[in-house]
Amino acid sequence: MRSATVRSDAALPPLHGVPTAIKDLTWTAGVPTAYGSRAFKGFVPDVDAAVVTALRAAGTISLGKTTTSEFALMPHGETDQGIESRTPWDTTRSAHGSSGGAAAAVGAGLVPFAHASDGGGSIRIPAGACGLVGLKPSRGRIFDGPHPSDAGGVGVEGAISRTVRDTAAALDALAVEQPGALVAVRRPDVSFTECAEQEPGRLRIGRFLTTLTDTVLEPDCLAAYEVASAALAAAGHEVTDIELPVAPAFVDAFADVWAVVAASVPVPPEGETLLRPITRWLRERGRRLSATRFVAARGVLETASHQMVARTTAYDAVLSPTAPCSPRPAGWFTQSGDLEEEFARAVQYVAYAPWQNASGQPAISLPVHWNDDGLPIGVTLTGRPADEATLLRLAAQLENALGWADRKPPIWHH
Repeated sequence: MRSATVRSDAALPPLHGVPTAIKDLTWTAGVPTAYGSRAFKGFVPDVDAAVVTALRAAGTISLGKTTTSEFALMPHGETDQGIESRTPWDTTRSAHGSSGGAAAAVGAGLVPFAHASDGGGSIRIPAGACGLVGLKPSRGRIFDGPHPSDAGGVGVEGAISRTVRDTAAALDALAVEQPGALVAVRRPDVSFTECAEQEPGRLRIGRFLTTLTDTVLEPDCLAAYEVASAALAAAGHEVTDIELPVAPAFVDAFADVWAVVAASVPVPPEGETLLRPITRWLRERGRRLSATRFVAARGVLETASHQMVARTTAYDAVLSPTAPCSPRPAGWFTQSGDLEEEFARAVQYVAYAPWQNASGQPAISLPVHWNDDGLPIGVTLTGRPADEATLLRLAAQLENALGWADRKPPIWHH
């Protein structure tokens, strides 16, 4: 039976009837939204977040909420609300986070794309772990109201999908004008979906492997980096090694800002004891920071942002690993029981991701390689500010060359 919208012969929205899912961090009117936390169990918003409004206007139908780490603070999916989300390529391993539920749902074939958000790698890292495409849009590209942005100003809204074209279509749906938006980012002359169908031309690509932490890059992740480099060179692009475009002070400054982000979540007093230990640990760290130190940390991130954009401006895109190692076994981040060790592992795992959040540049994780254990390994391309169009053209070219869109995990055939 045709829907009333179809029967009316009215123009259909671009994603009419497409199923999706909304991250548990994001308000959805009439739908329980717990932020991945027992402290908010049973909370039901009475209004939609702007991204939910945009997706509904585009014609999508949400099938439900996807899991997130508590307040989206950690790059894993462990919560006190259920088991950790797993990558469909090996269900003993984490889908990572914080948008792990979104990546697991898309990877398992439940929806073609899912809403996600990214404050320090939370779209790109789960996409890499689940063999998917994950675009962190430019800061200001998608309105994240009606609530204020996070205290650090590093988070953005986006989506995870199986293909570059689906990612572009999701971006078209999300990047619409909204009343109250404070930042207007210029759109390309054509839709993002059309951009994904265009040739990129010959581009200059920078690449780097170094980080500011003691992270050791696994051979499988190095192999993915070289696969992508070779494919880019074969497509006629100029690929050049560059220095890491960020200063050492960045790591401690981002950690300080992240702790303040954790502390700024308005948890009811009776809910504090229901929080996970790592959340309480981060919140206490954030509360101990003086206003002067927080302002100084924000200043370091702003300076680093200027440096990163200036040092990469000669390149159309910059290639780096998405993560330093393959998807970790479920429970890996918390297995020691030591909170400082859990946070240290988190810092190591996101070593390649937060600098784009600080600079506001768009960045896309692409599943270019599978290791001998059948696990997907992603790489990230970072673009110039507000230039998702070039990233999508380049990503689509790599997708056509490497053929990941046709790969499905064995769970699809069970």
